[in-house]
Amino acid sequence: MSFPTELSWLGHVRATFALGLPLIGAQLAQMAINVTDTVMVGRLGAPELAATVLATQTFFLFWMFGSGFALAMMPLAASAAGRGLRYAVGRSVRMGLWVVMAYSALVMPILWHTEGILLLLGQEPELAAIAGRFMRVPQWSMFASLLIMGMRSYLSVLGRAHVVLWATILGALLNAGFVYALIFGHFGMPALGVVGAAWASVGTSLFIALLLLGYTLWSPGLRHYELYAGIWRPDWPAFREVLRLGWPIGATIIAEVGLFTASSMMMGWLGTLELAAHGITLQLAAITFMIPLGLSNAVTVRVGLAHGRRDQVALGRAAYAALAVAAAIATFCAALFWMLPETLLGLYFDETDPNAAEVLRLGVPLLAVAAAFQIVDALQVVGSGALRGLKDTRVPMLIALFSYWLVGMPAAWLLAFAAGWRGVGIWYGLAFGLLAAAVLLNWRFLRRDRLGLLER
Repeated sequence: MSFPTELSWLGHVRATFALGLPLIGAQLAQMAINVTDTVMVGRLGAPELAATVLATQTFFLFWMFGSGFALAMMPLAASAAGRGLRYAVGRSVRMGLWVVMAYSALVMPILWHTEGILLLLGQEPELAAIAGRFMRVPQWSMFASLLIMGMRSYLSVLGRAHVVLWATILGALLNAGFVYALIFGHFGMPALGVVGAAWASVGTSLFIALLLLGYTLWSPGLRHYELYAGIWRPDWPAFREVLRLGWPIGATIIAEVGLFTASSMMMGWLGTLELAAHGITLQLAAITFMIPLGLSNAVTVRVGLAHGRRDQVALGRAAYAALAVAAAIATFCAALFWMLPETLLGLYFDETDPNAAEVLRLGVPLLAVAAAFQIVDALQVVGSGALRGLKDTRVPMLIALFSYWLVGMPAAWLLAFAAGWRGVGIWYGLAFGLLAAAVLLNWRFLRRDRLGLLER
């Protein structure tokens, strides 16, 4: 694979879209899988839905930290590819797979005791029992789920993100059939209830993982990267490099997710209807966030490739082009939130619900704040991706912890409760935390030369 070194600004924008669009599509397809599972389980009843939400959130908490190791493969492989070291690309990804396998083996025994953990956290015994029974199945898919993330990193570096997109779309279609059949007992399958949803999750993860493994194993264009050569032979320096870069990425993700989880808890203190409005607004924001998230992965690859070539002009343009694209798209999404709040929020309502009007009234101002939130969120995630391309992960982790927990969370509490702004105050706090992260992360990238980030 050849990597162009001289591109105009427009060329960089096109290259960002070429790599970013399949990654955005894959993120949306993965979200479709999660939404399908939630909708299907919801038809079983409130206790089953609540229990599976608890179990799924527990699984994803561990998965998100582990995904930091899978994402660490991206800058390592991109830098090697930029230097033309094909063997080093395979070496980094191969040891990354070792790391995620070891991590999966460590966390699976913890997940096995989900029921006991939830009981210690004060959850109702009935819900904890259902969640524990559910978790005994998907815990086995931890490695497959992280392997998918690793393959996404590998194929994105090599300009083959479209393979991940199509594999995820096929997985989403298969998952819909699996969930429908195994939960309710259709197509001659047994009706397994929530456990059926768990088996559908495992089957879907294995299906996507096997598709990507098969492609990377047998695609003629990938053989010279020797990903599977000596797969059982350790390369401890590469192993440690994945660990070194990966754990701060995982911690950064957990810090941001924790901020939103804490905001939901605070919203729950205000009331059930406020929490419902918050949940709907958060889901709309999460859907649009898939776009800058895909662009963040794209900029990690493009900055990493330029960094490997020591092409400082291309490195800067790759990042600034991605920031411009992300800001433009986020501004468009923000405009939709400002202009069509009732329409967007109304997609989640049953008109016969007596609480619909009140939830809509509470949700409209939240969506107005979420509109501005879109722009700073896009800038912070792309800035983080650009720094990741330079293999800079520890200081961005500290920036995330400071921004989210020393700026965002105190601001949310003070505005919501001390100032009396209630739910809107919580969302302003989230926006302030993300704004702090956006400013500090992009300031660090701007000063990359002075800070010695280009020497890594």
